[in-house]
Amino acid sequence: MARVYATAAQYEDYTGVTPAPADIETRLRRASAFLDARVFSLCAYAVDDAGMPSVEAVLDAFADAACAQVEWGVDVGDVTGAAAVGWGSVEIGSARLSRSVTATSGDEAPGRQIAPAVWDALRSPDMTPDLLVIGAVATC
Repeated sequence: MARVYATAAQYEDYTGVTPAPADIETRLRRASAFLDARVFSLCAYAVDDAGMPSVEAVLDAFADAACAQVEWGVDVGDVTGAAAVGWGSVEIGSARLSRSVTATSGDEAPGRQIAPAVWDALRSPDMTPDLLVIGAVATC
């Protein structure tokens, strides 16, 4: 089962948005899976038997990161990562953008980018190297 790092109550606390969106559990689950794949899997930290961070400060930072990722999707208007996928050309006023439709993947969508506030949560002064190492890759 996938790990989910934040709750609806934590999202409300983090964003100040009350009530949280009706589908917040789904959004937090997707954000947690996204961060697991893109960020957390490249970090070193102590875990419990379920694979969750075993240190409260790291767990709190991961919760903030998940909330930040969900908030980012709302702010950029792309909560699923599907916005702007496949566009060939776009015009807004005098600005004109174009790219090959065949070279476009969902990874280029705004909702599939790591929110800047994710890095703020993970690089806080509380995240000392004995608790969390970002970018660690190791083999057993």
